[in-house]
Amino acid sequence: MMRDLIEEVFVDAFGDVQLEDAATLEMPVGKVALSTDTFVVSPLFFPGGDIGHLAVCGTVNDVATAGATPLYLSVGFILEEGFPLDDLKKILISMAKCAREADVKIVTGDTKVVDKGAADGIFINTTGVGAVREGVDLSAANCQVGDKILLSGTLGDHGITIVSQREGMGFGTTLETDAAPLNQLVSDVLDAAPAVRVFRDPTRGGLASCLNEIADASKVSMLVMETDVPINPQVNGACEMLGYDVFQVANEGKMVAIVPADQAEAALEAMRKAPYGENAAIIGEVTEGVAGRVSLRNAFDATRIMDTLVGEQLPRIC
Repeated sequence: MMRDLIEEVFVDAFGDVQLEDAATLEMPVGKVALSTDTFVVSPLFFPGGDIGHLAVCGTVNDVATAGATPLYLSVGFILEEGFPLDDLKKILISMAKCAREADVKIVTGDTKVVDKGAADGIFINTTGVGAVREGVDLSAANCQVGDKILLSGTLGDHGITIVSQREGMGFGTTLETDAAPLNQLVSDVLDAAPAVRVFRDPTRGGLASCLNEIADASKVSMLVMETDVPINPQVNGACEMLGYDVFQVANEGKMVAIVPADQAEAALEAMRKAPYGENAAIIGEVTEGVAGRVSLRNAFDATRIMDTLVGEQLPRIC
């Protein structure tokens, strides 16, 4: 039965899977980026995507943040006994479509079926491998005073889409997940601004946690201008109603880049021309001050601390 499932369902969807214990890969000479993640999102299907689409995007983006070109993915599935085969096929088709868009190959994987009640439908683990560009050395510890902070688009779309579906809250909106493969955007920004200090995708903990981690690693302060941060008004309204800090809400298709000031405009232009970057903006800068502190200045020139998220605001968001 397992052989039939693999050959008739997985191989039919992915095509490139090597039915061996290990895939053999052609790799360029040089540094390799490797990332792995596990996806347990609830619900499994949501406006604009599903758990499979999310899994491919999430790992592709993690590899891309290292300045690497994602090349290969492995996938591992934990299926609950009785999981509908039609739903599995939909998820696999979604993964294959996203992999084609990102120009990565799904080459190997594993499937386990557990007893009814031992999993919530389906869990997916993905591991990505990519080739790092020659001469690229990105690190959260690289930031310097005067650098500019860029964000590739609106905040909070994914997190609020998930919670609205989970809780049955329509909000009267057309919100959908922002999950998208951003490897082309990262590549275009590196072409335009080769001195980029660091890329980071603001997933769990949102923009606030992302910037706090970078500021702490570089021992610098950061100042974000609230009025410069792109936020969908529907997301902002939902966050106010639910009591969420939009800066702490998870994103799955956005990228933060810290860039030297003299390359910031070139990086911004590249972001805006790239797929999924049309709403990109320069939202702040690296400053002198208390090491690791991130501040947010509003339209009234008042400043508050932008805290990292403590605990998990929205469990099973990805």
